[in-house]
Amino acid sequence: MVCITCIAVSGAIHEKRRGRIVTDTNKVVWRDEPLRIGGRPIANWLNASASELTARVIARLVDELPIYRELPREEVYGEISAIIQHNMELFATLIRERRAAYDSELVEQRNSAARRAEEGVPLDAILHAYHVGIGLAAEELFAGADPDEMGDTQVVIGMVLDFLRRLTIAVSAAYLEERQIMESQENSGRRSLMSALVAGEPVDAVVRRTGLRVAPHYLALSLAIDENTDERGYGVSGTVAARRKLRRLQAELDRITGEPALTVIDSGGGTALIPCPASPPDWEELRQMVERARVVVGADLRVAGAIAEPAAVPAAVHETSEIIALVARSGRPPGLYRLSDVLLEYQLSRPSPAHLELARLLEPLASKPELMQTLEAYVASGLNRRATAATLHVHANTVDYRMRRVFELTGLNPSDPSDLPQVGAALVAKRALG
Repeated sequence: MVCITCIAVSGAIHEKRRGRIVTDTNKVVWRDEPLRIGGRPIANWLNASASELTARVIARLVDELPIYRELPREEVYGEISAIIQHNMELFATLIRERRAAYDSELVEQRNSAARRAEEGVPLDAILHAYHVGIGLAAEELFAGADPDEMGDTQVVIGMVLDFLRRLTIAVSAAYLEERQIMESQENSGRRSLMSALVAGEPVDAVVRRTGLRVAPHYLALSLAIDENTDERGYGVSGTVAARRKLRRLQAELDRITGEPALTVIDSGGGTALIPCPASPPDWEELRQMVERARVVVGADLRVAGAIAEPAAVPAAVHETSEIIALVARSGRPPGLYRLSDVLLEYQLSRPSPAHLELARLLEPLASKPELMQTLEAYVASGLNRRATAATLHVHANTVDYRMRRVFELTGLNPSDPSDLPQVGAALVAKRALG
């Protein structure tokens, strides 16, 4: 085989082969036989070995860098594994076509770097992953190289270095750009607009400064967010898992009306204002969107919502925050709630002289928590003794006995239609008083 020598001069890659020189300042193109090392066409070999090499790269990353052990498992073996295999397959294509990577072929790598920046993964850890991947592939590519294949080996060495250089530039630029965007004027402006709306302050100055528009209506949401599986995972970085959860939630909130949501949310919950430039979404449609968000973030969501004009946003936020507190105290299931769903609890939570008197109806049960717990479960189950027994992991006869004791101590029979409204009101008043 005739020796091939590749050198880079002023950004151009030169090839001398069979007495001719080919120069192209944008890309390198050859039209000769497949590059071979160790007697094998290495483009075909690399393409066939991409999955195996990816698994080995992931194993090394998890072993060498603590950050990859702390990342959620689905991220490491899902998105990160996919981008590593994509690089292997892309490089196989570049070897087959004997050219450098186009910018358009590095879009997925840039997008992945931007997501890692949003999650707070350090840039050096990201670059380390690319170096490990390319390095491991190179080790396998050059294994068994024959002296007669020196020309092809030199070509591949040059392509490896060029590919790694392009990857490093693209990934670093995307990462740093995303970090700047996170602190950009636009995000700052959105926070300022939300603060003004929630506080009931004039928004004219914010609008002039940021160029943002005020929507005709806002969907005010108060959210309570449970932990997901990744946050509870042993050895997983809770901070990264929480950021991933919030990024997914933000994306789902942005989908509701197609407008970026104004949010102040942490991993446990917060407030969101969804701009409604047209008619507000149908309530049943909103319920479905909340259910979709629950599935996407992998955590239970309790959401209280209300539609308001800009001037009424402070009252709407106050109302939804009280609704979500009532929902949490009453142990209601995940889902979307509005005022009409909690009318009794909401009204009985208002300060009133009757509050204390209602709560006192259950005072005889204060020293008997098992009776209070059973009463609450019995009422919540719709007076179903078997469902109550299943919830409390006791026999149905035990539920009957405890309900008789409640009647003996309080004079209120939860099974009696005439007593049930007082029992329910007393439970709500007791929760409202803490």
